[in-house]
Amino acid sequence: MATCYRHPNRETGVSCSNCGRAICTDCMTPISVGMRCPECAKQRTQVRTASSLQRDPTVTYVLIAINVIVFIAASVGGGGLAGGVHGKLLNNLALDADKIKHGQEYWRLITSGFMHASLLHIGFNMYILYFMGRMLEPSIGRIRFLAIYFTALLTGAFGALLVTPHSLTIGASGAIFGLFGGAFVAMRARGFDPMQSGLGALILINLALSFVLSGISIGGHIGGLIGGAAAGYVLVDVGDRLSSPAIPLLACLGISAVAVAASIVASSSLVA
Repeated sequence: MATCYRHPNRETGVSCSNCGRAICTDCMTPISVGMRCPECAKQRTQVRTASSLQRDPTVTYVLIAINVIVFIAASVGGGGLAGGVHGKLLNNLALDADKIKHGQEYWRLITSGFMHASLLHIGFNMYILYFMGRMLEPSIGRIRFLAIYFTALLTGAFGALLVTPHSLTIGASGAIFGLFGGAFVAMRARGFDPMQSGLGALILINLALSFVLSGISIGGHIGGLIGGAAAGYVLVDVGDRLSSPAIPLLACLGISAVAVAASIVASSSLVA
């Protein structure tokens, strides 16, 4: 008969279910299955909850900060926040097919996505960006989140130039629609139903508003949605099955390059 490891003069037929050492009745700590010795009973299994696993959406906060800073700078240049976006910043940063065609000002494809026309415009976009960022960025990681955002921003710019080449276009909504598309694909790839989560309804409502409300870049929204879905597919659906994260990122870079090239061609051919 084995003896208790703490009391050698006591025979026992019970052992610790964790370490296997023999223990007497004075040293036993009952658990759901078996007994534990005093040392093992003091150990606590680390419990990780969904909130502890969630990382802060740092990239989302940075993107929101950049948008707000640009909006304030543009508004001050136009005579105050109430005046909206005016002046040199609008002329130099907004998406303008004519300037891209004649001046090769290709930076407008990106800078236009960080400008907004009013407090309502930036407020709505930043709220949706915050909502989507908190959901998507911790799930797929900062690099992939950023890749989806900028891929959608560029495909949204192409969509805007294709549909409304003679209009100045600003706003982050193309990139935000890309987050819709990327999140939809990512959820399906990981076994969740986007329609049951409410994401599908959110996409449909915002698409409907794009056609109903005036002054909305329909091409930018649809272009961003398609680009974000494509980026989400290569980054998450395909990327989760690959050992190297570089290949999906290169694929996103390729999609972005095609969008830039198509935007230049569209600006040159559609603007008289």
